[in-house]
Amino acid sequence: MRSDVEYSPVGEGLGMRDFWLYAWMRRAAVIAAHVTGVSLTIIIAVLSRPGTSEWTSTRFSLFSWHPLCMALAYCLCMTEGILIFSPELSLFCFKSRKWKVRLHWFCQTLALIVAATGLGFIVASKNLSESRHLATWHSRLGICTLAASALQAACGVCVIYPKLLCLSTPPPRLKLYHGTCGLVVYLLATLTIMAAMLSDWYQAMVKGPVWWAIFLLPVFPALVVMNQITNGYLPRKKISS
Repeated sequence: MRSDVEYSPVGEGLGMRDFWLYAWMRRAAVIAAHVTGVSLTIIIAVLSRPGTSEWTSTRFSLFSWHPLCMALAYCLCMTEGILIFSPELSLFCFKSRKWKVRLHWFCQTLALIVAATGLGFIVASKNLSESRHLATWHSRLGICTLAASALQAACGVCVIYPKLLCLSTPPPRLKLYHGTCGLVVYLLATLTIMAAMLSDWYQAMVKGPVWWAIFLLPVFPALVVMNQITNGYLPRKKISS
């Protein structure tokens, strides 16, 4: 015999005062995630100084564009593309669901294009310097993140055009797969960014307590994104026998 057991909605059972505090704490966390993503992008842009690099002692450095492109792709575009759907607060909270989906597609497409550009810069830089490819954990995680991002984009196409692609999987399940894969991609991106901060290039410019502060920055938006996705796709009902 099967019965439906409902999950309690988040925040249910709290008093009005407690729920108000809880709602504002969640809203503050989302705002902080926005600020952290933008701040991290600015920090990496300042450190990389695209076009010039003392690290390579050349007037023009292909390498210097790589961290900037990747920060724009994952710290900014991908983060904002996900937080658009935040129920607590979004930069586009006044837009309809239809517009949020379009903006999400725009941000994620832009993230893929900029990430591919960043990949091109690092490949060209290593070829010019005759350095070995995929020699570090950062580069290996990075290529896995890019591959997962491409697969995630393909999954998103399936969500939007299930009939055109003649898919037999129900749309709710496709959305669940899409959200789960998106979470994996974002966590991979976070690990890749943190691994980049272990590189000789980064540690040559940032040291001491500041290094630890910036090193931990990507963790916060990752936690907010993880919470948003799990709450958004958590089943409301659990089937028990």
